[in-house]
Formats: sequence, structure tokens, C-alpha cells
Amino acid sequence: MNRRPFLKKLTVLSSAISTMPFITFGKMHFPANTNLKFIIASDGHFGQPNTDFEKSHKALIEAIHLEENVDFVVFNGDLIHDEPKWMPEVKKAYDTLKVPYFPVKGNHDRISETDWEEIWGIPADHAFISKQKFGVILANSSNQAGDYLCVDAVFLKNKLDDFKGLSHVFIFIHISQNDWTKHGVACDEILGMIGSYPNVRAVFHGHDHDVDGIMLNRKKPYLWSGHFGGSWGSPNPGYRVCEVGEDGKTVTYLKAMKDGKILSGHTL
Repeated sequence: MNRRPFLKKLTVLSSAISTMPFITFGKMHFPANTNLKFIIASDGHFGQPNTDFEKSHKALIEAIHLEENVDFVVFNGDLIHDEPKWMPEVKKAYDTLKVPYFPVKGNHDRISETDWEEIWGIPADHAFISKQKFGVILANSSNQAGDYLCVDAVFLKNKLDDFKGLSHVFIFIHISQNDWTKHGVACDEILGMIGSYPNVRAVFHGHDHDVDGIMLNRKKPYLWSGHFGGSWGSPNPGYRVCEVGEDGKTVTYLKAMKDGKILSGHTL
């Protein structure tokens, strides 16, 4: 397993939250036998003026290719920076990945849902089952105007009901559905719904470039990945890894893109 060096550093958010320890006396508690491994990268902002967006995308893809046994990658929103012309171009960059990937729509992805599905081959609200046992829900939290929205409650509930028999469900939403961050929105109905399904193991957000930690609501972990592109945010652009072991143990850790150091980690 190529997890690379560990940097002893916790984010403000992650250090303030009580979760099960990922690191004890310098030892990282990875699953003994990984059954599922996926990567979350958010906020690449392909096409943003005055940024080297091609370089940041190339660096991310090179970092992902150094990871072993990755089942899929989720690009958790703000794939581009406003201009629709960049969407086919960022797809070309993603297509150089050697593993499957799935996009999530963000507020800077200013194309219609029809155009989204035409380009990506999946609707903006999408769900699937990985390896016959892991549910994955990609929920849209914006529109062509770039508004910050609560996700479609009917879609989310239908998929959560469909996945009731699975051991693990993971949800990906670009915009936080709680106003605990500067750029989040208050969607208590959504939080309550998520909290009522025991098999939801984690919710992953993007959007807040300067947030890369964890918060809890109704005992469910909500995690951010900072950013890997754009013009602002965390000083350590990177991505998040999540692994599930054969015994069901689930861990997630944040990695710096430039050198692969693990910045923080949690057992979920």
C-alpha cells in the first residue's frame, strides 16, 4: 500500500472533534485488508484566470497514479470556473486517469443539467453500487446560475431507501448542507434525513477551499477536502482518501498533493 509519509499535523476542525483515533503513538490504523478504496478531490476550477490550472490538474492526476488499488475517484464539484467552454476540456484532463471517476456538480459548474448529462454521461443527481455492497450517492447542490441549494430531498431519500440493505453508504455533495462554514447553506431536513440512516458512514463536501477537516451532526461525520486548484484556500492543496476494510472498518485521510504526506486522518 502506497500511502507515503505521514506529516503530524491536524486541521483546526479535525483537532476540535472527538472521533475514534486514527493515529496512536505515531502509528496509523489502516484496515488490514482493504475492500474499497476511493479518492475525493474537489475544486479544481479548470479555466480560472490567472491560475495554472493545467499544472494543478496534471499534478493531481500524477499523485493519484501513485496510489495503489484505487477503485474510483470522485471530483466533488467546481470542476471548472464558470465558463461552460471549459467543461469538455476538463473532461479531457480527467480522461487521462487510469481508474474510473465520477463528477459532482458545483456552483461554478455553470451549465444546464441537460448539458451536464450530455458531457458526463450521468445526471447531476446520480447513485450507484460499488462491488455489490457499497452505496455511492452524488447529489447536486447548485444550478446553472450558481446558486447555493439544498439537495433534492426526494432523490436523496429514494436512494437512501434503495441502499438500506448495504453495509456502507457514502454521500458526496459539493456545498455543505449546514451553515457551519462560511459558504454552507442551512438544510436541516437533509441533515435529519442523513442522520436517520444507520448505514451512512460519511458525507463528503467541497466548496470551502480553506476547510479540510471533519464535523459531526447527529453522529454522522461530514468531511472536507480543501482544494487542489483555484486561487485561494488551504496552503496544502490535496485530496482525500477513504478505505474500507474487509471487517467494515472505515478510515479516511487527507493527503498533500505535492509530496503525498498525510495531513490528518480519522477512523469513521
